[in-house]
Amino acid sequence: MTVLDAASLDVLDAYRTCEFVTLARDGAPVVWPAAVRRRADGTLLLTTSLAFAQKALNVRRDGRVALLYSDPTGSGLDHPPQIFVGGRAVCPDDIMTGPVGAEDYWRMLFERQPHSRSYLAPGVRRLMEWYYLRLLITVTPEQVVVRPPLASLPPSQPANGEGPASLLLGATQLARYPTAVLAACDKTGAPVLARTRPVATNAGFAVGVPSDCGVTEGPAALLVHRHDERLNHMENTLVRGELRQDGEGWLLVPGTVVEPMGSGRPLDALRVLRRTKRATARYLQRRGLPRPPVQWEAFRALATPKPKGVGS
Repeated sequence: MTVLDAASLDVLDAYRTCEFVTLARDGAPVVWPAAVRRRADGTLLLTTSLAFAQKALNVRRDGRVALLYSDPTGSGLDHPPQIFVGGRAVCPDDIMTGPVGAEDYWRMLFERQPHSRSYLAPGVRRLMEWYYLRLLITVTPEQVVVRPPLASLPPSQPANGEGPASLLLGATQLARYPTAVLAACDKTGAPVLARTRPVATNAGFAVGVPSDCGVTEGPAALLVHRHDERLNHMENTLVRGELRQDGEGWLLVPGTVVEPMGSGRPLDALRVLRRTKRATARYLQRRGLPRPPVQWEAFRALATPKPKGVGS
């Protein structure tokens, strides 16, 4: 357990996103990027829309989670350390239709992601209603590890000296990124995260694992994602498979590739909107709930920047 000093807490708060991992029903780690707000009591607040509620369902079944602060894009920091947080999460089955209870989170999001304010425009509300129907996930940290900056990340070594394998499942997607985040489990079954430089081989992706990350063989995944300085133009891909020990190293053997936002095709945005609408309706129908009204004006009040000199 590492207790973060004030400087490290400032670093954690400056990160625009982190990687957040939960455990699926079969114990496999599932990781996606997320925006997080640290509360005064030391807990971490995340939210998820009803359209992407699987992480909330995972938390309700098994509260063991982990977060990794490793992509400093937009933070304004020069080569900050990476911060790993392991802990337990809770997610009540209360649908938030307004910002009450998470005001600081929404202020942070509107400030750091200015384009999200446009979702509140009257002409767009019908399309983006799903975005504002959210569930709150609260993480209580139990383990904190500070790791060296991303720039010092060593390259992974190909397993058994095998060369690149361009036809390996997921190789095309991973090749677009200099690094990826490995999600795996430790010997207790708890999820762990580590940023690595995967190398495609004929047998799978060779991945380097830091000494403080006690991974074991089993279900695992590699996440790649990016965003610009204002949390726009987001892309993410998850390569799921099996982590195996190969001699002195580790190998991720891919099984499936998941691209929730599509792969850059012109019609992908339309397909995503259709999926989110259906997924939101499904969440409500399974619980016998009517679609609750979004508190649009309450969100607009938080999203509207105050004139300079007004307020504190």
